Amino acid sequence: MSPRGRRPGEGDTRREIVTAARALFASQGYDGTSMRAVAREAGVDPALVHHYFEGKPGLFAEVVGVPPGIEEEILAAVDGPRSSAGERIVRTFLSVWDHPEGRVRFQAMVGAVATHAEAARLLQDFVLRTVFARIAELYADEGQISDLAIAAVGAQVVGMGMLRYVVGLPSMVAAEPEEIVATVGPAVQRLLDP
Repeated sequence: MSPRGRRPGEGDTRREIVTAARALFASQGYDGTSMRAVAREAGVDPALVHHYFEGKPGLFAEVVGVPPGIEEEILAAVDGPRSSAGERIVRTFLSVWDHPEGRVRFQAMVGAVATHAEAARLLQDFVLRTVFARIAELYADEGQISDLAIAAVGAQVVGMGMLRYVVGLPSMVAAEPEEIVATVGPAVQRLLDP
């Protein structure tokens, strides 16, 4: 039986729960991950997991997260001259996901949204509320950009992430971030140009 509450003398229990959940979502998918399994992996009582998170959807949102400050990073990526926004968007995407924790987080997100409608809805809500809304809002005065063009920007960068972090395509994995920015940025830019 798991111990009740926080373990004495140990680190941040909430962070340990998130770390355990991230690993399970990445390896087992959304459906295959239970709150009880997360608690077992983190070495805490299941009630403590429920104390910190409002059920599995809340835990998933934390895990696939939306890293802290992502909305500001998105705003900074699209703010500025429209003529170089493609490179800024690709660079920002890489800066968020291109480190070991980011890669695991991206893998967990892809695995979960591919297998569970609730996970896909959570991610869709976030993307629509942040990425799409920010791009549309910032470029409204410079000529409309269609929802399809904004969605295609998302497809471009998520596809890049899939090949780099999930599929492990050798040329994408071996490339330096700035090489990817120079190659993918112009494709994204064409979608943003009026």
